[in-house]
Amino acid sequence: MFSLLILLGLVIVLAFWGVGIYNGLITARNAFRNAFAQIDVQLQRRFDLIPNLVETAKGYLTHERETLEAVIAARGAAISGLSAAKASPGDPAAMEQLAATQGQLNGALGRLLAIAEAYPDLKANQNMMQLTEELTSTENKVAFARQAFNDSVMAYNNRREVFPSSVIAGMFNFSPAALLEIPGEQQAQVRAAPKVQF
Repeated sequence: MFSLLILLGLVIVLAFWGVGIYNGLITARNAFRNAFAQIDVQLQRRFDLIPNLVETAKGYLTHERETLEAVIAARGAAISGLSAAKASPGDPAAMEQLAATQGQLNGALGRLLAIAEAYPDLKANQNMMQLTEELTSTENKVAFARQAFNDSVMAYNNRREVFPSSVIAGMFNFSPAALLEIPGEQQAQVRAAPKVQF
């Protein structure tokens, strides 16, 4: 009888221990999903600024239609990349697609801003100056949000990989989450935020 009570007590302790680990994994997963929501907010702000930037530049850059169209196309691709990532934050394929489309958008915006430097009237345009300042500020916010997301993903992955949490994670299919990293070939281009000097 006494050994049965000890065994029952041990089972209860193990059950509470397992529930605690499971709840910790859920909390960590929710934390990185919330961190991704912050990236979403900043990227949406960025996407909203781009049409205004292109519209302002359009009047001055009549010979640069290809550049303007490239920015609009890259924005469309980046929006679809964000939509895929929102559906499954942390999914490796979704994070890779998001990083690639953001890299393309950064490249197109960089070319637009570099070309704008050659047009003194455009550089002096108050609306253009305000938009580029807001864009630069948003780029910084995106970088901070990406850092917070990557920190949350690392905490989640660490929690799901260490023993004994790895046993519970395996039993309940807690899959690894992917960092939002910049692809190697676009790394230098994307990490250098567009410099705007007016």
